[in-house]
Amino acid sequence: MADIAIDAPTLKTIRKARKLGRPRLARLAGLSERQLSRLEQAAAGAGMQTDTLSRLALALDVPEGVLTGAIPVTEADLTPLAASKCTSGCCG
Repeated sequence: MADIAIDAPTLKTIRKARKLGRPRLARLAGLSERQLSRLEQAAAGAGMQTDTLSRLALALDVPEGVLTGAIPVTEADLTPLAASKCTSGCCG
């Protein structure tokens, strides 16, 4: 799989705006907290696998291009996610 450059400050900004802690986002994206922390603290253009980018975008409910900087961040990308209605705990 190819490496894709991510905009680390954008990832962190969207995560905080969505009111997701690192542990929850890491769980939703199938990453360890350490991996997520490294991605958020990396210099601009930090590389990641395309499947990791896809999982983060899905978990944050944003287009992949927003996380790479190819698409500008919109107001909708910065609103909190709706609370999960799952009662079994499987959905984070």
